Amino acid sequence: MTSPPITQILPPPQTTVAPAEPPRRSAWGRFIASPWASFLLRRAISLVAMFFALLIVAFLIVQLIPGDPAVAIAGSNATTVEIEALRTSLGLDLPLWQQFVGFVGGVFTGDLGTSFMYGQPVATIIQSRVPFTLALAAAAIVLSLVIAVPLGIVVGVATRAGKRSWLDATFGAVTGFIDSVPGYIMATVLVVLFGYGVGVLEIVPPAFSARMPVASYVLPVVALAIGPVCTVARVVRREMNVVLEQDYMRTARGWRLPAARRYLGWALPNLLTSTLTLSGLVLTGMVGGAIIIETVFAIPGLGTGIIRAILDRDYPVIQGLVLVIGMMAALVNLLVDVILGIADPRTLGGHHE
Repeated sequence: MTSPPITQILPPPQTTVAPAEPPRRSAWGRFIASPWASFLLRRAISLVAMFFALLIVAFLIVQLIPGDPAVAIAGSNATTVEIEALRTSLGLDLPLWQQFVGFVGGVFTGDLGTSFMYGQPVATIIQSRVPFTLALAAAAIVLSLVIAVPLGIVVGVATRAGKRSWLDATFGAVTGFIDSVPGYIMATVLVVLFGYGVGVLEIVPPAFSARMPVASYVLPVVALAIGPVCTVARVVRREMNVVLEQDYMRTARGWRLPAARRYLGWALPNLLTSTLTLSGLVLTGMVGGAIIIETVFAIPGLGTGIIRAILDRDYPVIQGLVLVIGMMAALVNLLVDVILGIADPRTLGGHHE
């Protein structure tokens, strides 16, 4: 019996094929596949939805204001014929749906209308007032974070593990009381104490302008920031107490790392998420709070502008200011979300590759 050929017994030789290299993605492809793409898409959709909601609110809110703008503009001595002619020239005689279509069409073409009272384009009026509101809100936001975060960290470290309970109770009571005071009352108290009482600060110069002395901004900024400082500081203190009891902080203390490295390098990054999340809500509310503060200090910003427009029943100005103030608050919230995403990528709703 003959044996089979050796080629039938041995397996055929295996050829090793090198795995194909995965195709390299372009920078745009890597961005599309990253969590940032879906994050920005969601935020863009919410921003567009907010814009359309503001369009509806800005148009309908003027319908709730009692009185007829034509009567206010024409004066008490105007005849019925003159008032009706004025209503026709202002477009107030049109059906609401036609007024709404005209308003939306003007917004999308960059025309916010013309002021009933002053005959100026609404965009020009807003442009002249925006710098005052932005300066006040931006300074108050920076002041709030610069004071609140270090203050909360210091108190959190000082009261760790139940130490100095008197400091913890005093801090909570004082910040809670100050935070509960309405902004307009706090602003009035500051004016009485420092403007008219002590007289160390110039509250409102005779002609309030962008060239006013820096000291005139102190009280409005403090009045706007003092409440958010207390709110954010309390949250930072609470989160700091929680972070300091984590295992990695015990390890850092066991390694006898310097205090600055423990608290700033280890603790601070881990409390930023909750701090920034709350700060976004607080800072967004500060944009609306600026309206009240501007009224108390007679600052010619968006706040005093919308109050004056309501009293004058100046519909186009009211609509334009509501739209701009609402979008400013939405953009501040978006900015905080982006900063939070940079500080903690887990908040983007995905995982980095």
